[in-house]
Amino acid sequence: MGYSDVAACLLNFKPSLKLVLATNNQHKISEIRAILKKKKVLISILTLNDFPARPQVIENKKTIEGNAIKKAEEIARYTNCLALADDTGLFIHALKGKPGVYSARFAGPRCNYLDNCKKVLNLMNRTPTLKRTSVFKTVAALATPNGHLYLAKGEVKGRIATELRGKNGFGYDPIFYPAKSKKTYAEMSTATKNKVSHRAKAFSKVPHLLKKILKKYN
Repeated sequence: MGYSDVAACLLNFKPSLKLVLATNNQHKISEIRAILKKKKVLISILTLNDFPARPQVIENKKTIEGNAIKKAEEIARYTNCLALADDTGLFIHALKGKPGVYSARFAGPRCNYLDNCKKVLNLMNRTPTLKRTSVFKTVAALATPNGHLYLAKGEVKGRIATELRGKNGFGYDPIFYPAKSKKTYAEMSTATKNKVSHRAKAFSKVPHLLKKILKKYN
């Protein structure tokens, strides 16, 4: 698929142009679909489940930006489609920026969301409220099959709770209060979270990235 084909399909919003969400995380997929739908991104969306024979992407970069770029570029080359990937990290000041790039596996290679949250709470057991500040960051990478790359970033400052609160969302949502909010992400509805989250801020910029592709290759 050449650049002229990409531009033509995007211009007419033809469903033959595919955008692959380069993640296996079903929670992320649901969030991203909802965000793109709200922004009226009229493009056919696939996930990694549509490519069962794909090679595994090893996330071994030292930054969330590096991991997002690697995933997007490798999946774009393999699928010959536009690929949209992200990496997200929770950076806690009292823990010197941890878990950061290791957020998904902070409690070990086979950990789950609850394990990660509990590890953070245990490490911060004696940390006072005023020193529980943190920032959630997402980097979204949009890659074309021919190697062009576009980035979007989103971040939300907040603080770490002293206990698990709420049952919605995923990841660190039960222990993260966005700034000026009395609710953790997990206590918010999906619709509310998608208005204020770090991931929403990053992915809400994707339509602009698609327009940049149009402008460059039209």
